[in-house]
Parts: sequence; structure tokens; C-alpha cells
Amino acid sequence: MRRLISTGSPFETEAGYSRAVVDGNDIFVSGTTGYDYATMTLPESVEEQAHGCFRNIAATLKEADAALSDVVRVRYIITRPEYADIVFPIFGQYFGTVRPAATLIVAGLLKPEMKIEIEVTARRSI
Repeated sequence: MRRLISTGSPFETEAGYSRAVVDGNDIFVSGTTGYDYATMTLPESVEEQAHGCFRNIAATLKEADAALSDVVRVRYIITRPEYADIVFPIFGQYFGTVRPAATLIVAGLLKPEMKIEIEVTARRSI
């Protein structure tokens, strides 16, 4: 049973993707930035953007009847190598006991103000 989760953003329709796809007990969450969707602002610091990513991912997982503790795979994308030492402790705050398989990539993102994007795969407990 496949279910699509959407934020209602017109960009999802234009670009042809969903915020998340729930397929059975597996949940695939698209790359997520740290935007505060209530104010439509993006914090300046990489630390606040990282926390925003996790807030947005947690909200998406909740809609899929899951939580951060269900994450089995995570991909982090940062725009500068020196951000790694700044965000590693933040990753540990959220996943220190979960310890999903992880990859860190240094690459450019869609907009220059974006400093981090996080993508996760989760599996709901039965």
C-alpha cells in the first residue's frame, strides 16, 4: 500500500515529487531543508538550519505514523566541508541512540542561502 505525503507546495507538483512516500512500513522522506514554513524564512546559521531540518523531518514522519527513532538511513548534504564539525554534534543529538546508516556529502544546494539538506529513510515498527 503506497501513500504520498505532500506539503501542498506548488513546487512539488511542478517538479513531480512528494515530501514523502509511505510504502508499507517503509517511509522515504525527500531531501529537507531548514525552512521555517510558518514564517517562510530560512535561518542564517548552519546550526539553526540543521535543527530546522530535523523539525521538518519529524513533522513529516509523524504524518506517516513514525518518528525519528524509526530512521534507518540518513543522507546529509552540506555546502562547505567546515560545516561538518559544527553539525556532527547536532546529528548526535537527534540520532545518538538510533544510529542509522549515514552518508555525508559536500555539494551545492538549490539556493545559496541553503547550507544543509537532510534526506531520511525510516521503517515503522510493527
